[in-house]
Amino acid sequence: MSAGPVLAIDIGGTKMAAGVVLPGGRVAAHDRTPTPPGADAETLWRTLLAVVGKVTAEAGDPPLAGVGVGCGGPMTWPAAEVSPLNIPGWRGFPLRDRLRDRYPGLPVRVHNDAVCVAIGEHWRGAGRGHRDVLGMVVSTGVGGGLILDGRLVDGASGNAGHIGHVVVDPDGPPCACGGRGCLEAIARGPGLVAWAQGEGWRPGRSATGADLADDARRGDPVAAAAMRRAGHALGVAIASATHLCDLEVAAVGGGLSQAGPLLFDPLEEALRTHARMHFARQVAVVPATLGQAAGLVGAAALVHEAGAYWNAD
Repeated sequence: MSAGPVLAIDIGGTKMAAGVVLPGGRVAAHDRTPTPPGADAETLWRTLLAVVGKVTAEAGDPPLAGVGVGCGGPMTWPAAEVSPLNIPGWRGFPLRDRLRDRYPGLPVRVHNDAVCVAIGEHWRGAGRGHRDVLGMVVSTGVGGGLILDGRLVDGASGNAGHIGHVVVDPDGPPCACGGRGCLEAIARGPGLVAWAQGEGWRPGRSATGADLADDARRGDPVAAAAMRRAGHALGVAIASATHLCDLEVAAVGGGLSQAGPLLFDPLEEALRTHARMHFARQVAVVPATLGQAAGLVGAAALVHEAGAYWNAD
């Protein structure tokens, strides 16, 4: 474990967040700012530096042990030339090198944002105390990270655990990846909204995953069917992942997970239908517990707990 605080950064299409995270995982200071839509590369970089500067000043400008970052992909890994799908101003942006120039002499470690959420939940959240954990984010996309035998599994290109592109319905809807029937194509919030609208759902306000869940709670049959559709797809995917990886826990977070039993009840039903091997029936599916702090805590763990979560250079 590192001896000092870590600057943690969480970069997504809607927000850039930063925090100073202490060795035990407590976030001592944090802030966020909207990701400027349509901004060019240098405007995005200056926006990030501004929120980082604000947070480190709030924490008293402590001597840092390193910098940990979660960022949307795709990216080259571990070099972290990032091209987030939802941040078009960064294409091949050398995020790690730029941060190394900004913080010379410190370890700078960058991973996928969903991987960092999974790390955070394993280190200090719903997966704490377990050695074999799948962490998932179900929101505008579906991502994840995989910890086996207590260590993060990266895979050949840093993309292990990308459960959003497990195929759960070969005849299902097309996915942005070019495939068909991926979990993400079915269970991500915008995909659910589009399906529900195609089935006749007409919300009286904006059309978001949260609106869909609200209407399902009120008894709207199409909205309820959409939540069952998402839960079923998630259960099938987790069953497959458990058969492959012998998981103890799957921790499910992200905006759509806030739907609670509307999502988790059909998830459990599908999981128990498809997880038929004895060992697979032991897996527990639980809501993630760290909320919006998960990405920052997981990014900090790339430095604080490098022995478990950082497998490069």
